Parts: sequence; C-alpha cells; structure tokens
Amino acid sequence: MQRFKCNITYDGTHFAGYQVQPGKRTVQGELERALKKLHKGDDIKVTASGRTDAGVHARGQVIHFDSPLNIPIEKWEIALNSLLPDEVAIVGAETVPDDFHVRFDAKGKEYRYFVHRSSRRDPFKRHYAYQYPYPLNTDAIKQAAADLIGTHDFTSFCSAKTEVEDKVRELQEVEVQEKEDMLIFRFRGTGFLYNMVRILAGTLLEVGSGERDPDSMPSVLKEKNRSAAGKTAPPQGLYLWKVFY
Repeated sequence: MQRFKCNITYDGTHFAGYQVQPGKRTVQGELERALKKLHKGDDIKVTASGRTDAGVHARGQVIHFDSPLNIPIEKWEIALNSLLPDEVAIVGAETVPDDFHVRFDAKGKEYRYFVHRSSRRDPFKRHYAYQYPYPLNTDAIKQAAADLIGTHDFTSFCSAKTEVEDKVRELQEVEVQEKEDMLIFRFRGTGFLYNMVRILAGTLLEVGSGERDPDSMPSVLKEKNRSAAGKTAPPQGLYLWKVFY
C-alpha cells in the first residue's frame, strides 16, 4: 500500500461542495468514483486539505489517498483524468510517506476572491466572479485590509455555524489587486474558519462602498460577534488558490 498526494483543480459551479453528501453531486464523490473504477470496484477513501462550499472553485486543492496499485507515478494523472468529469482535473501526483496528511501537515493556505466591477452583466464571468456594479473606494479597502493582517480572534468573521471553539487565526497577507474590470482579494494565512474569506470579502466591499469606516476593522474584530461584520459574499467569486507544506 502506497500513499499518493495529488494537486487538483475544479470548477465548483455545478457541485454541492467538495465533501461527499448523500444524494448530491460533489467533488469528493467524483474523485472516489474515479478511483473505484481504477481499483476494479474497491472503495478508496480520499482526504482533502479542506472543504469548499457549493459554487466555490479550487486552483490548488490537495488530496491524498492510499492505493495498492503499482502504477508509475507519471501515469496517475492521466489515468484519473480519463475517468473524471471535465470540471475536475488532477494537475500533479507524487508519492508521500505513510504518515503524511494533507490537512494536518498543511502550513498555510491562500484564497482569492474575484469581484467583477461592472454594471454590465457578463455571462462568461457570472460563475467565476461576483458582479459588483457599484462604485468602490479601493484606497479605503486597502486601508481596512491592512488592519486584518496578524493574529486575531476571527469570531466576527466566521459563520455562526462554525463548530471549532478556538477561532484565533493568523492572516499573513491581505492584498487588494486591481486588474482591468476585476478586483481581487488575496488572503494568505495559517488557517481559515467556515465562511471566513467570504465574510472578509463582503465586509471589505462594504468599506469600499462607504457603508463602513475604513478604520473599523479593529473594533469589528474586538466585538467577536458575527453580526458586527458584513454580509457573506457569494460563493462563485471564491477560489482555494494554494496549500502550503
């Protein structure tokens, strides 16, 4: 038995999320279905670096699984991609020690959130960015974003459904990029809470629209209350960009 680590990318538009759910189409379900075919009907459990919600995409998700098959490492990508739907792709595979774990061994993650700044609807961007047709003060957004960097209790910036008790996380980088009609939030940190990135993005958009003061982030963090932060931005703008080991 050998443990394999794979980098995967997927379009989350038509999935009910990453994690297997009864009666629903999920990324994990498609991965395990492909592995089952490859293993002649034997079930193979896949573990991911983390979950993504319905409609959320991944450029750099990472998975691991154990297999008894003696397939050359360079053939795994070809074999699995031949069995996966078009929305999911393996983009690299390697063998790892038996005690390697994609979630517990991760040192950090980077997420990106894409905002389409246009009053004109673009059918080709509707699943891959959040259309925001209103004026935005990007200088105010950048000012507020700087106050989010560091180690904080992010209770205000996670879903009320978050199950973990310790909500202290470190944001190492928060960058606001402007590229043509796209505003991109880049968040890099040691770990993230449920809906944290989408709530951060939604709150920063409220700063940019003038609904919130750019100096308000420290007080929002101090509140430790979900109602203190902004709306949860829609899922289609969010990408799990990279996992660091």
